[in-house]
Amino acid sequence: MFEIISQSTGANATALRGRPYLGPERRYSGRDPAGWLTRMLDEIDYGMLLVTADAQVTYCNHAARAELDGQHPLQLLGSALRAHRPQDVAPLYDALAAAQRGLRKLVTLGEGDHRVSVSVVPLPDTADQGGAALTLLVLGKRQVCEQLSVQGYARSVSLTPAETRVLEQLCSGARPTQIAQTVGVAVSTVRTQIGSIRAKTGAASIRDLVRQVAVLPPLVGALRNGLALGRG
Repeated sequence: MFEIISQSTGANATALRGRPYLGPERRYSGRDPAGWLTRMLDEIDYGMLLVTADAQVTYCNHAARAELDGQHPLQLLGSALRAHRPQDVAPLYDALAAAQRGLRKLVTLGEGDHRVSVSVVPLPDTADQGGAALTLLVLGKRQVCEQLSVQGYARSVSLTPAETRVLEQLCSGARPTQIAQTVGVAVSTVRTQIGSIRAKTGAASIRDLVRQVAVLPPLVGALRNGLALGRG
């Protein structure tokens, strides 16, 4: 069973109780499962929250804390999760109510560049002695390729800083001419950098290159200490 937890950074923990688990993890029975489970969830680059039926947050992983900025359609006010737009309030609470009945929902909130799909997953085994069960919310991405994913990939294939900037813009949908204007270089320079990126990554085309980044595993830990996760 999940236990309501602290909201402070570094103190987030999830206590597992109830039925004994007889799988391979029993070798760690002498350690607190809350610590390694929380660290595992913080390594995943998808925002995940555990909420009650009335949208009180009991757990929020690192990615979710970064995602819930001032422009996200969901806002974290203390321990309460609220919809930013009035028209998103009913869909959010309807999905949470459905989760209490054991139904999964996919809701889309926000608009424009900040339109986000949220997976609402019931967790019936987390009910507290007849009380309401917790619900898992998994936040969708607001863009295809996250900055951390792009930069992590760039490091793994030894791209230069200039090539990394070009890759970031390609992944945001910019064309070579737009990139040249933004960076202030000739289009021929950008095309040369794209050729170098493709050679280093083995990508057959720009589309293939963007796809390579888009399907990366959602892991952020290697870069999190050196880069700001929040959006400006």
